[in-house]
Amino acid sequence: MIRSLNGKTPYIHPTAFVSEFAYVIGDVQIGENSSIWPGTIIRGDSGKIVIGKNTNIQDNSVIHSDANAWIGDNVTIGHRVVCHARTIASTVLLGNGCILNDGVEIGKESIVASGTVILEEMKFEPRSLIVGAPGKFKTRIKDRHLSMIRSTGEHYVQKCHDYKRSGDLE
Repeated sequence: MIRSLNGKTPYIHPTAFVSEFAYVIGDVQIGENSSIWPGTIIRGDSGKIVIGKNTNIQDNSVIHSDANAWIGDNVTIGHRVVCHARTIASTVLLGNGCILNDGVEIGKESIVASGTVILEEMKFEPRSLIVGAPGKFKTRIKDRHLSMIRSTGEHYVQKCHDYKRSGDLE
């Protein structure tokens, strides 16, 4: 469901896919070739949420912020992620079930491991591998990790196109 709130209507690029079982409301912008999967909630009711191009937000994730939030290009947000972060830079992977609290900033080309919990206002440099509860820097990611982030993103861009092509059954 896509809804306006207080005069703000989500902008969804024509090439993006938003599942009919997702909920997108308010001041939200979704970039080209991005995909929003079933059960996802994106609430732009307290600030603008900008989602870049080629980004996928997988099933049952929640994106919300008490201020403006920016999610870059080529980002993969895994299943059941809760993201209250301020900034997710480009080419980042947020693993399944991780939680990012208010004000978090993740540098480009980083990975947040599945199940990680990042506390309020934490900031991480580019190419960080972040793990644990609370989430902490573990090491710099390697080129093989970066390849995995990119291939996952490319896979979801293809899925986006497949789902857009399939159309609705009447």
